[in-house]
Parts: sequence; structure tokens; C-alpha cells
Amino acid sequence: MLNEETCYPWNPADPETETYFEQLEQNFSLIDSCDAEELESQSERFFTCLHQCWENSETDRVKYNVIQRFSHLVPCDWIDAIAKQATCTISNNLSGIDRLVACVKPLLSDWDIEDLQVFARPLAYTMRGEISVKAVPWDELSEIEKARLTLKIAQEVLIELEEAQQQ
Repeated sequence: MLNEETCYPWNPADPETETYFEQLEQNFSLIDSCDAEELESQSERFFTCLHQCWENSETDRVKYNVIQRFSHLVPCDWIDAIAKQATCTISNNLSGIDRLVACVKPLLSDWDIEDLQVFARPLAYTMRGEISVKAVPWDELSEIEKARLTLKIAQEVLIELEEAQQQ
């Protein structure tokens, strides 16, 4: 029943500790089989993949929060498209208005950029305080109300993404 197993050396000052770790490292052949450049490129790829997974989870969380608040007002595919555009534009060095317009322009392609900027200005600069959202079905909204609501959702997504990046 009792096997003689090597115990982990708990005392790093013990002289046998160095021997123990050298034996363990000899069993680990990854370092021997890869040159430094290959190991570096593989580790960069690994950490890039981890970073993308982390970003995707943050984006999914933000998208979930926004869908919870606005899915009864806006089609979910619109919220999804806004969230995708927001993740692309959040890292760009754009003004608040340009970020909002970039998030909604693919959905509101019939609108001129200048017109969207006019609607985005109060959101980007919060000149008029909180903009209320009417609980009106999407099909009953006018094109102007749809544009305003879409920009408001884009603003919410951008705010949540920025908060997630700061954490």
C-alpha cells in the first residue's frame, strides 16, 4: 500500500531542492525540441488566442446586458450588429460622434453620415442629459426614431465596453 514516492521539496534553501528541479526539467522536452524563435512565436500565438477569448467573453457579456434592456424594442440582430461594430471601433482613435456613427452606419446605410452625426451629437456630448427611450414597438417607430434609438443603443454598448476595458 505504501509507495515510496518522492516528496515535493518544500524548503527552497535545501540543497536537494535544486537536484529535484533539475530532474524535473530534464523530463520536460519542449524547450529542447524548440528553438527560441519558434517558442516565442508559439507563445505569442497562444497569448493572442487567450486575449481574443477574453475579449469575446466581455463582448458577449455586454451584448447580453444590452439585449436584456432593449430586445423588446429593437430586433436582436441589430443589437448584435451594433455590438460587433462597437468592438471594432472601440480601439480606434475616433471622436465620440464618429464612434457612434461607425457603430450604426451599416444598419442605417440609407442615412447620410452628416445626418447621423446630428443625432449622435447630444449622445456624444450629453448636452441634454439623459435621453429617454420610448417603449414603442420597432415597427411603429418612424425612421428618425429608429435612428435615434439605434444610436442610443450604440452609446450604451460603447459605455459598457469602455468600462469593461478599464477593469
